[in-house]
Amino acid sequence: MLAEKIHQRFIEKGWTLSLAESCTGGSLAARLTLLPGASAYFLGSVVAYSNDLKIKALHVPAELIRDHGAVSREVVIAMLDGILALTGSDFALAVSGIAGPAGGSPDKPVGTVWGGIGKRDGWRHAWSWREPGDRAAIISGSVDRLLEELLKIILD
Repeated sequence: MLAEKIHQRFIEKGWTLSLAESCTGGSLAARLTLLPGASAYFLGSVVAYSNDLKIKALHVPAELIRDHGAVSREVVIAMLDGILALTGSDFALAVSGIAGPAGGSPDKPVGTVWGGIGKRDGWRHAWSWREPGDRAAIISGSVDRLLEELLKIILD
């Protein structure tokens, strides 16, 4: 339902969308491209799962990853900047998190996710949450949360 509403709104407005995914591993792109006609607005996704690819493909400064960690507001904003520069899309989503079962820490436990939405005009919005459940639930829930937030933004 979320993807359908986003699909309709983007086509209606003639907007384009690109993605920079890490912890969701392409699930966000897969959800959007299940709908026929998604090519009318969806430009593509970079699944930058490793820090090295975040640096090379999305031009995330290595210092941001070193100083804040890959799962941080600063890195998600940089991922947005990178995917928007690469694609020139009207809107972009970025996500980085810890899907588990390993990889968490006391500061960033499993289920910690940072998401972001950006627009070509320079507007950025980033937020974090703790997604409950196992790995599959964390990934699926993160996709839902990102799409819910995008829908709110594009309907305003």
